[in-house]
Amino acid sequence: MTFKNWHERFLSMPRRSKRVVMVLADMLALTVALWSAFALRFSQWWPDSYLEEAWALFLVAPVFGVLIFIKLGLYRAVVRYMNAKLFQTVAIGVLLLVSTLYAAALFFDIWRVPRSVPIIFGLSAWLYLGGSRLIVRSYYHWLTNKTSTRERVIIYGAGAAGAQLALMLNSGSEYDPVAFVDDDKTLKKVNVAGCKVHPTLDLPDLINRYEVAHILLAMPSASAEERRRVLEQLSELHVSIKSMPSMLELIEGKSPDQLREIEVDDLLGREMVAPDMELIAQSIKNKHVCVTGAGGSIGSELCRQAVMNGATTLVLYELSEFALYSIEQELSALKSANNLDVEIIPIIGSVQSKERLTNVLTKFDVQTVYHAAAYKHVPLVEHNVLQGLANNSLGTMNAAEAAEAANVERFVLISTDKAVRPTNVMGATKRFAELCIQDIAGRTKSGTIFSMVRFGNVLGSSGSVVPLFRRQIKEGGPITVTHPEINRYFMTIPEAASLVIQAGSMAKGGEVFVLDMGEPVKIAALAESMIHLSGLTIKSVDNPQGDIEVVFTGLRPGEKLYEELLIGDDVLPTRHEKILCAREEILTTETIKQLLRDAHKAIAEDDSDFARELLKSAVSGFKPASGNVDWMRTAADVVSRRVH
Repeated sequence: MTFKNWHERFLSMPRRSKRVVMVLADMLALTVALWSAFALRFSQWWPDSYLEEAWALFLVAPVFGVLIFIKLGLYRAVVRYMNAKLFQTVAIGVLLLVSTLYAAALFFDIWRVPRSVPIIFGLSAWLYLGGSRLIVRSYYHWLTNKTSTRERVIIYGAGAAGAQLALMLNSGSEYDPVAFVDDDKTLKKVNVAGCKVHPTLDLPDLINRYEVAHILLAMPSASAEERRRVLEQLSELHVSIKSMPSMLELIEGKSPDQLREIEVDDLLGREMVAPDMELIAQSIKNKHVCVTGAGGSIGSELCRQAVMNGATTLVLYELSEFALYSIEQELSALKSANNLDVEIIPIIGSVQSKERLTNVLTKFDVQTVYHAAAYKHVPLVEHNVLQGLANNSLGTMNAAEAAEAANVERFVLISTDKAVRPTNVMGATKRFAELCIQDIAGRTKSGTIFSMVRFGNVLGSSGSVVPLFRRQIKEGGPITVTHPEINRYFMTIPEAASLVIQAGSMAKGGEVFVLDMGEPVKIAALAESMIHLSGLTIKSVDNPQGDIEVVFTGLRPGEKLYEELLIGDDVLPTRHEKILCAREEILTTETIKQLLRDAHKAIAEDDSDFARELLKSAVSGFKPASGNVDWMRTAADVVSRRVH
């Protein structure tokens, strides 16, 4: 039988068979330990006179020892994952067994057994039982390393988390830790979990020497800024970077060896401010909440936070059947897992139907509405002008009037940075929606508090560049970027949703809240960082042998190079450091009414040119970056091209 066959036979033994082997081995080890105690005490290999009198102890030790260890659960432990706790269990069992031997000596009237023998026996038994398990564990890992092709990795961070990660990886079959790197001078040349600690300056040499495939970040307690700095440093090494879970994720029950890809928010270095739970509770706790566009990126996260923060009823209002089904299933599972007392009501409906939305808000006695339903993809809305106007502007007015009619306490519009000096129809329709909300907030007599929250891109949302870049890298490239200088603000979806809830709670009526998005990020630089952190190189004129090419495709219709969050400079702080309040121009009620009449007329007459002119007159600063490219307007050109 070959070495490989023995190895496979050893690993594939049934669990019960392994336990039987362990029990028999322990009975033998306890017998040998008792003999060792007599031999050491009397300095003789076989002290006949004492052994003849103490023969009964050789029956008691292995039998009672195994029974004690079964009771302590020693045989339920998986040897290859053993740790210090197993040695503690062995020590407790041995102490109980030593006490049993003293009792047995009294019971069998064996007075000639020296008092030191049980003590020596205890030490020997602890050594034999614990040592045998260490040998088996080492043998298992040696066999695994001998027969498997584990990828070599370097662990960045030689603290407690890094040591624990190394021990867990050594017990697995996927990664083989070969070294630690850490800039802590007290750890220089120290061995941690069997690996030497090196300064970060040695990383290039270590990568070449060990032919390393990945660097694993073991920095669960590091600040976002520290992680960003480290990732910038590592991005030049052209190896794949993975990270162990954060401290919060570890607290929530994730294992240190549940490694994940580096997320883009790691690159941004944003420190998420802890939410003001008083503000969260004010709009959510014990409230009947409705989220329009509940299946979207922001809408679904608002739903999750409403469920987790004590909403009594959550109405999911969504046009897409599949999106509604998906979020309802997810929230139901979340409710069951956390034993939450919230009623989840999925409603299929469009915000373009004011009657249906009014009925829903009234019948379910909704108190807080988060209006997230919108068409948000710039090129799509540019090619579908009238639908953008109908959904984003008129739909918002429908939702606001429905909220007013149903005497809702709070109505919060989710807006966008593209509403500021827009160059596209999507941004213009969202700014028009803001103007409508500002108008109704100033004249409502229902007591409903209307407000708006404006922010930039959220990481991981549908249509975001991040999942697009990740897919393009996986497919081997190229990565497509519209322009070398284009930049955007970014924020994580959970942070954005949390700030929306808090901003809405601070509203008195008509405010435009602006979220602090940090510094804008160059999209081209983001693409390059994602390539580097995937362990790949950029293919370019200077490096024709690179892995992934970055291709610039040109700005799309309506797309801006830079996004802004404020129309003017008149901005006020709030009680939350990440939320500002903008003071911006408003239109008269008569002007709004006329614009709404014109909008309905443009839609009824299928006149996208009129709709664009209407948006220009309504939205100060709207300067379209392209002509009218609405598909319905250019249909004749499409047919003509098809004919020719």
